[in-house]
Amino acid sequence: MGHDARCDAFPAHFFARQDESPDSFFYAPPRLVTHIDDGAIAAVGDLYAELGITGEVLDLCSSWVSHFAATPARLVALGMNHVELAQNPQAADWVVHDVNADPALPFTDASFEAAVCCVSVDYLVRPLEVFDEVARILRPGGPFVCTFSNRLFPTKAIRGWLMTSDEEHLQIVSEYFRRSTGWDEPIAQRRTPPTHVGDPLFAVWAHRAHE
Repeated sequence: MGHDARCDAFPAHFFARQDESPDSFFYAPPRLVTHIDDGAIAAVGDLYAELGITGEVLDLCSSWVSHFAATPARLVALGMNHVELAQNPQAADWVVHDVNADPALPFTDASFEAAVCCVSVDYLVRPLEVFDEVARILRPGGPFVCTFSNRLFPTKAIRGWLMTSDEEHLQIVSEYFRRSTGWDEPIAQRRTPPTHVGDPLFAVWAHRAHE
């Protein structure tokens, strides 16, 4: 892979991981479990509904659940495990693709109205390239919503994520939008109240800029 000079703004080894073996090995066994609790899942669905995400939607780094309160008109789930993806009841189509190995998404330009990425942005080792690609496949004005909590697979999360706080994670994902191509200014929020008992839910999203 070529060097992306935009990543020089981040500290050395920011995108390194404890387990640098191919992700296809790690994600080969199906994991038919939820990675956040019911309260956080509800917060994800509430945000999607608030933003009006109902049309043709890409679920990036998806699995067997997509957490929409109401299923979009056409949801395409892109992830690492075909068994998980095939069991996603909200997905009209699914694609096995490793964005860490190849950030280029297998879709034509402007083919989706919105994109989401739930509890997976912390695993991206080439996030600026991935965000570039999401902008390419979105129509102008379309949102890309990244949600995350404080639970993860520590051996596969990037070092920069493990070394920073929840609030700093909001800043990190905001910088991904700012340093990649094609986005309006991002919005970063905690979506569960500070008094929430259970998994917190954080979100950063931005809209595809109009040319």
